[in-house]
Amino acid sequence: MPWSVAPLRLGRSWVLAPDAASLAARWDRLLRTDDEADRTALFHPTRARTPHTAVAQLPGQPGATTRFARERGRCPRPVRIAHGPYDQQWLIPDHRLIDAARPELWRVADEHQVHLLEPAREAPPRAGQRGTRATAGAPGPGAPGPTPRPTTPAGSPRSAGPGTPPAGPPPAEAELSFAALLPDGHSPAGRPGRIRPLYRRPGAREPNVAPGLLAHLARRLGREVAAEDLFAWIAAVAQRGSEGATTVPLTASPDLWEAGVALGRRRVWLHTRGARGGPAPGLAGAAAASAGRPRLPGGQRPYVRAALAGPLAPDALGYDPEEGALCLGNGRISPVAYAAWEYHSGGVRVLESWFERRATPGPAGTLDAIGPRDWPQEWTSDLLELITVLTLLADLREPAGQLRKELADGPLIAAGELADAGVLPVPDTARRPASVLDHHEEGPEGQFALL
Repeated sequence: MPWSVAPLRLGRSWVLAPDAASLAARWDRLLRTDDEADRTALFHPTRARTPHTAVAQLPGQPGATTRFARERGRCPRPVRIAHGPYDQQWLIPDHRLIDAARPELWRVADEHQVHLLEPAREAPPRAGQRGTRATAGAPGPGAPGPTPRPTTPAGSPRSAGPGTPPAGPPPAEAELSFAALLPDGHSPAGRPGRIRPLYRRPGAREPNVAPGLLAHLARRLGREVAAEDLFAWIAAVAQRGSEGATTVPLTASPDLWEAGVALGRRRVWLHTRGARGGPAPGLAGAAAASAGRPRLPGGQRPYVRAALAGPLAPDALGYDPEEGALCLGNGRISPVAYAAWEYHSGGVRVLESWFERRATPGPAGTLDAIGPRDWPQEWTSDLLELITVLTLLADLREPAGQLRKELADGPLIAAGELADAGVLPVPDTARRPASVLDHHEEGPEGQFALL
């Protein structure tokens, strides 16, 4: 997946919130402030954006392009985005308010798109220090092997020869995440990574795959290989290389390929809350969506045992291991598997990070301080779904570990083979965004933008 985009850089935190109503209230408060100096301070100007900055329209969004200092209208309808690996929040889709919105991502965002989120590259262990074999969801270090460079579409070049597995212990699993919603690329560890869309054009056109790779895999495996299959394979087997880079070993075994694609589809299905991938082998797209959102079997499904009422303090979250219950002040949810409570990402416990974002009030006198007075019901629903997703993702650790072991012991497609087939090196044009001219985009002050 050679084309990648840097994470969004908002520049002001008040344009993002866990609930849409708060964003509209913040917008109204800003516009009701008559004093220009106070209004500018609330806006939180940066070098990239001030109330007087002229910018083009955000692709696919109906926002105004007049300078914000002259804005008197209503708040644009907030859009749901993927915030970091496991959170979903609301964003005001107004280009005048976002320092770096990454328009190239918005141009290709639709009901077919799915994104791979790759954390920042992690430095390899020091000499004489043995690396920790971390897995997604394990306590301790979260992101085990990200890189800001393009994901390698090949097995490790350390192979002794074509199809020969590398010697030594298998690398650690790369901590990737996946989103059907447009992602902001936020990292819990604070180090920006990369966003890799599966498609370079809207309508599931032009897969973001090294040219010739799908055809070569189809010949080697003796079956048709779609871009969605390769995406699922990456989700199942991506590893952290010795230099901290994310690598994707490619198997020459048709049976291993099928097993990896099936596991990867389920992982993508869970990450995207049932919007992409598939809960079972061969289920994708509309079929996956019709299968519903992830649910735990009866007896394991979390329920609210005591109502959640707010506001809740940031330290109100806890876990009762004896009862298998998540405690939020006087509220209580159970059963909650210990694996869900201990699920980490980027070295941070996912449930704690999710709760802190909602329970921590913004600084007094800022737009961030405007938020719900009580705990919204939609937050409870989101929390129950997040617990479900983390529990089911934790269940994939064992089969994923077994797959990596079999992959390390089996035949691989080496980088030299891909070079002989003309797949490597990847052309520079594949690393740049495609030209998308499907619709007009309004430029600053109502002018049409020339793309």
